[in-house]
Amino acid sequence: MSEILVKIRDLHFSRGNRKIFDGLSLDIPRQGITAIMGPSGTGKTTLLKLIGGQLTPDQGSVEVDGQDVHQLSTAKLFELRKRMGMLFQSGALLTDLSVFENVAYPLREHTSLNNAMIRYLVLLKLNAVGLRGAADMMPSELSGGMSRRVALARAIALDPMMIMYDEPFTGQDPISMGVLVSLIRELNSALDVCSIVVSHDVPDTLSISDLVHFISAGKVVETGTPEQLQKSRTDWTHQFIHADADGPVPFHYPARPIMEDLYGQSE
Repeated sequence: MSEILVKIRDLHFSRGNRKIFDGLSLDIPRQGITAIMGPSGTGKTTLLKLIGGQLTPDQGSVEVDGQDVHQLSTAKLFELRKRMGMLFQSGALLTDLSVFENVAYPLREHTSLNNAMIRYLVLLKLNAVGLRGAADMMPSELSGGMSRRVALARAIALDPMMIMYDEPFTGQDPISMGVLVSLIRELNSALDVCSIVVSHDVPDTLSISDLVHFISAGKVVETGTPEQLQKSRTDWTHQFIHADADGPVPFHYPARPIMEDLYGQSE
């Protein structure tokens, strides 16, 4: 069994009166692709922010590489984050910088490399995502799929131990989605890193994942390989994997009886 890189125990987190995590616990291996899946609004992106130390839990712990993220000093948290790559759902490119300079940005900010070495590394990263020829383009000239790939090149610029993907397939056409699916798998293998994919795109996410944590109602409801989850008889997992319209996540939002709303009387 692969060594554990991320260890989460008894995690509680709320926004206002809404409880998002209610005692969530899970492990993420140091190697391979781990997917975090579940219905919209279950806190998948929030979980990535807790792992990265952008949010603080109400209770519980998040350990990354043996370090309790929320007990670190600002300086040590900053150092840990240098070892984490993040692909945001929007791509989040700096619009006033070229493709080359977007990828170069973390190298200029966090290393003392000279310009020649930065150029060498940036071109290698862009080549890895198939966009070395787009180095001089501006973000406004890129398609959505190209923007996501440039953001991925930037995420691996510092050779991180872990890459977090926040809904990487959202809004992509079939070709761009196929490219991203292939890139995530190939980069994970080539870099030998921990990849965490947050997504509700079932077929593509399961096709590349080694391990899947399915979360709902603030907890992990099932963990297993893609093959195990596809055969699952757990109501939550079955509804999500097979796109059932009704189930634990009901078709009707909680409401009074319809006769009360229509006529002001009880049924």
